[in-house]
Amino acid sequence: AMATSCASWTGGTAVFAASRVHDNTRVRAASSSGRACAHPSALPSLTNARRNVVRTAAADPTAVPRGEGVQDGEWNALDERLVRESQGDAEVTFERSTSTKNIERLLSGDGTRKPGVDPSYNLLGMTLPELKTFAEEAGLPKFRGKQLRDHLYGVKPARAIDDLTTLPKAARRQLEVAGVSVGRSVVHHVAGSPDGTTKLLLRLHDDRVVETVGIPAHEAGHRRLTACVSSQVGCPMRCTFCATGKGGFARNLATHEIVDQVVSLEEHFGERVTHIVFMGMGEPLLNVPNVLRAHEALNKEVGIGSRHITISTVGVRGAIERLARAKLQSTLAISLHAPNQDLRERLIPSAKAYPMRELLNDAQQYFIATGRRVTFEYTLLAGVNDSTDQAEELGRLLYKNKLASHVNIIPYNPVDDAPDFKRPGRASVLNFKNTLERMNVPASIRQSRGLEAAAACGQLRNAYQKNALQAEEA
Repeated sequence: AMATSCASWTGGTAVFAASRVHDNTRVRAASSSGRACAHPSALPSLTNARRNVVRTAAADPTAVPRGEGVQDGEWNALDERLVRESQGDAEVTFERSTSTKNIERLLSGDGTRKPGVDPSYNLLGMTLPELKTFAEEAGLPKFRGKQLRDHLYGVKPARAIDDLTTLPKAARRQLEVAGVSVGRSVVHHVAGSPDGTTKLLLRLHDDRVVETVGIPAHEAGHRRLTACVSSQVGCPMRCTFCATGKGGFARNLATHEIVDQVVSLEEHFGERVTHIVFMGMGEPLLNVPNVLRAHEALNKEVGIGSRHITISTVGVRGAIERLARAKLQSTLAISLHAPNQDLRERLIPSAKAYPMRELLNDAQQYFIATGRRVTFEYTLLAGVNDSTDQAEELGRLLYKNKLASHVNIIPYNPVDDAPDFKRPGRASVLNFKNTLERMNVPASIRQSRGLEAAAACGQLRNAYQKNALQAEEA
């Protein structure tokens, strides 16, 4: 599980709502991609959105238990195999979502497909050039590609093929029969915190569920809305203090399922997302092809600047090098959480397969290749990794490796399944920060947001991963 994940779904003091309305929100100015967001009153209701989705009782359960034989403790051959399978699933998911060779066959077929199976082709997540190519291969004029883009990423994002109203009705029927879908998920639940942080539980086509978190803030007089997005259903990395790591791994998210999280948050808040952090459920670098494709769509079509996108990782051998080759201008955040290899293996079992010296060397190479600094996430656990000596050891480690760029200190947020870990006191947190700064290592303390809705960093694992949702009958 991503040790820097944002939220978990629990009850308690969470405030549930079907929608959130800001009376003073107005249509925001369009971005360079031509995107704007409407006032919430102009957005489709949750009830109407549900009508666009059909499920069957035979769909996969939402619960994500650990695989047979997976248990806490030292990283082993079974864990390695599950990681490789996760990476293989990412490639298959990517190939399935990008292949256009079957469009002609789809459009000439009878359109029948098994209930609960993902549509043959999802439009969300495609860029304008891809949509133009799709339109041509579907037998439509090329200009229809731009119309599709405007429907997918415009003021009122489409949820169903029938919402693509600038397309002729016959063309819409043709796409529907062929199994082409917009690629939107259903907002199953919403939890809000008094600080404005809001968590959406999205129900996918196979009745799996993922969470995305919207974190509003004001910075230097400007409104800021950060989207914390998930990249996998579950996670196989088993980080000991991360909620998602206490469950199992089901599958990688496809590009449209990642992009939809941001679009859904914009619909809910009635304003544009300004920043994105890949710190939700899952390990993004186990799903590199789909994360990179989603990054492209979020940048070019949704209009999020690359420098406002952060991709977080606990570390996957070979993946940082692959990310570097993409030459992104986004921030890479490495979940370090320990100043030495022995402690890191206790907290992050997968560190045994990817030792710290290799991880930091890859971080150096990433900086050389991209010119973008690498930041480090460090979750403070009382009595475990929060001492003055450990802060000094961390400072020396980063300086030795020429990586003394920035440490993001995260006071631990409680997780039901990890009762042995405790949140450190304020004095301990400030001491750790001050110690790093005395060693000329820039550091900041991440403010905990969304605790009342279990939407704070590291808490992400919804109750529906533990207890399956009842699949709705068609």
